[in-house]
Amino acid sequence: MSNKASTPANASPLTVKEAEQPDIVKKIGNTTYRVKIHFSTTSKETMSDKIKRLIMNDCGKIS
Repeated sequence: MSNKASTPANASPLTVKEAEQPDIVKKIGNTTYRVKIHFSTTSKETMSDKIKRLIMNDCGKIS
């Protein structure tokens, strides 16, 4: 068995995919929150389009 560290060249696809997913860590008081981020490879909506849609939906709920 090899003692090589897992790298994208010799890692399983799942390991590589997990390594590429960024996460955000925020500590509030004594609680630490970790938020995993993922991006759809099949989405037809840009980030800007999504943000605009979310804002418009929220504005409609306020009125």
